[in-house]
Amino acid sequence: MIDPRAVVDPAAEVDEGVSIGPFSVIGPGVSIGSGTWVGPHVVIRGNCRIGRENRIYQFASIAEDPQDKKYANEETFLEIGDRNTIREYVTIHRGTAQDVSLTKVGNDNLLMAYTHVAHDCRLGDHVIMANAASLAGHVQIGDWAILGGFTIVHQFCRLGAHCFTAMGSAISKDVPPYVMVGGQPAQPHGINSEGLKRRDFTKEQIATIKRAYRTLYSFGLSLAEARGQIEAEAQANAEMRSFAEFLASSERSIVR
Repeated sequence: MIDPRAVVDPAAEVDEGVSIGPFSVIGPGVSIGSGTWVGPHVVIRGNCRIGRENRIYQFASIAEDPQDKKYANEETFLEIGDRNTIREYVTIHRGTAQDVSLTKVGNDNLLMAYTHVAHDCRLGDHVIMANAASLAGHVQIGDWAILGGFTIVHQFCRLGAHCFTAMGSAISKDVPPYVMVGGQPAQPHGINSEGLKRRDFTKEQIATIKRAYRTLYSFGLSLAEARGQIEAEAQANAEMRSFAEFLASSERSIVR
């Protein structure tokens, strides 16, 4: 399953059932799980663990050195889970010693062509990054988030679960879960109700999320006042708790 024109370092660990296309380069310290397909002309550097049944398309660059001037050849790592689709010209970099030395991509994600995941980023599961969406360092993306094409995210930002960013969004603050944002700079534009319906959220759950959104954005409350009201309701349901926990842990403030 390994094309004879591929270059696979003897120190790489490649499970049975892995397919590697011609002219791909697999470095030392790379581990690739069973069922993963690596197309032609892919470069995967060292200290990288890739799980099972991933698809990595031509010209992707995986586990390259971080684009950080503080990086001084420390040993850092990249972990990629299972069943991810990584399309053409995607770049994913290892972590830095200034963080926890790890970039991590979860399971069942779709990274479309030309997307970039910088050092120390953390992606959850079922994330979609449309063409040319780019993450600066230390960004965290929650499960089921969708980033529209050409979205750019400032370093250290967090995007909550089930959020949605419009094409060309410029994000420099945290985006709460379930919220849709767009623009440069990004502004809130309601909740991702269509996405929630597709994921079988009930009408009652969506109504709760809308109530939290209105508390946060529509009643003229300060952020502290809105947080207080949402926290007061957080014990009653999981959706309010998601909002409350996200707001309590935000360090960059939120898109508002």
